[in-house]
Amino acid sequence: MEEINNIEVTPCTESDYLKPLRVHYNQNGTKKSWDFMRTHDSVSVLIFNTSSHCFVLVKQFRPGIITFSVFSPLAVFMCEWERNKTQPPQSAEKPEEGASEAAAPAAEPQEGQSAAEGRAPPPPGVTYELCAGLVDKPNLSLEEIARQEVLEETPMRVFMTEAPGVVKFCSNSRQRVSDDNCVSAGGGEPGEGELIEVVKVPLHEAMTFAYDERIPKTMGVIFSFIWFHNNMSPKYKISTMCN
Repeated sequence: MEEINNIEVTPCTESDYLKPLRVHYNQNGTKKSWDFMRTHDSVSVLIFNTSSHCFVLVKQFRPGIITFSVFSPLAVFMCEWERNKTQPPQSAEKPEEGASEAAAPAAEPQEGQSAAEGRAPPPPGVTYELCAGLVDKPNLSLEEIARQEVLEETPMRVFMTEAPGVVKFCSNSRQRVSDDNCVSAGGGEPGEGELIEVVKVPLHEAMTFAYDERIPKTMGVIFSFIWFHNNMSPKYKISTMCN
């Protein structure tokens, strides 16, 4: 579990990643304005390991990223922190006779239960994501940036043999790898403060994982799993659903 402390919120007057702007315009004779945020483009990669028949995701702490369940946005770390700091502390209640004072450990999946169903929700702010990165290196192509991100965050070396841009607006790519592609431990760049856990989601649990609203994940994960289910599963006659 992540240990987060010494939290301090300050105004953000300058940022290498975000720039707030306001556009003024007339629409059908009515003067209007709209605030928006300029950010870097990004690339993301859906990785499927053909040796273990699983998808490779990354899990990391994101103080302010917006994550989604099936029906609504899930609270992220700063939302929870802001809400909880304004609430008075709850008085400790004496546990009922015979009740354990220690919190029960996360339950392991039972026989016949999928790993997604038995997976304990992570603490607020920790999300499941595709391997991804910012397009902030003008001397590198999208393929090269994607390849570098995969090598940094996961144990995999990919060669981008399939053209990226399954969906052009979000610069997604898909990659099939095997255990032979494992060349490192992954986990991100410690020098950049990255603490990344590599997570494997079995193929037959992909859709259960995507639709489980208890698991905070980016829309890229949900979209990519649905895309694979609709396009690749029928083609190769493989199932992304638990039996």
